[in-house]
Amino acid sequence: MILTTKSRKTMKKYIIAAGILISSVSFAQITIGKSAATLSPANSSVSLELGDATGGTRGMVLPYTTSAASVISPVAGTIIFDSSDKKIKYRNNTTTWFDLSLGAKTPASTVGVADANTEITSAKAVIGTNASADTTPGILVLSDTNKAMVLPRVASHTAIVNPSAGMMVYVTSTNQLAVYNGSEWSFWTKP
Repeated sequence: MILTTKSRKTMKKYIIAAGILISSVSFAQITIGKSAATLSPANSSVSLELGDATGGTRGMVLPYTTSAASVISPVAGTIIFDSSDKKIKYRNNTTTWFDLSLGAKTPASTVGVADANTEITSAKAVIGTNASADTTPGILVLSDTNKAMVLPRVASHTAIVNPSAGMMVYVTSTNQLAVYNGSEWSFWTKP
């Protein structure tokens, strides 16, 4: 095949465009809900960042499950809202669920809790550099081994006017993780 000058230039453009596309996909970092001029994450250790560094008024709602026991093949690090006992739970090892809403009163009603829609068990989104090879079960899987997710940050949990059951935020004024079970907030301070 003989390449003309015009076809070489066209091929060069395609190769450059493909290179840019591949490099941007393989090093993707995602931000959701940032209002800053830059949509870049806080630093290179962030895989998924939700909201701005301060002053937010929104949280992240965790996946609802009918019970912790119904989660198929949970892995350490899984966080759910268990609608059977209205608790936010964290899978801290291969056999134990840890109650993150420990001490909070149980909501009297299930208003705002999971709907009756049928689950699509194959639904899955994987974010990270090894996303195509990841087999971890879950709806949202962050597959990077050297990056983390940054929760929505609020100055005070009271900035969220109408929180939903299963909501989670980081409170910047007190450096605490706050989780809402549909009735009240529970707070966790780093060890």
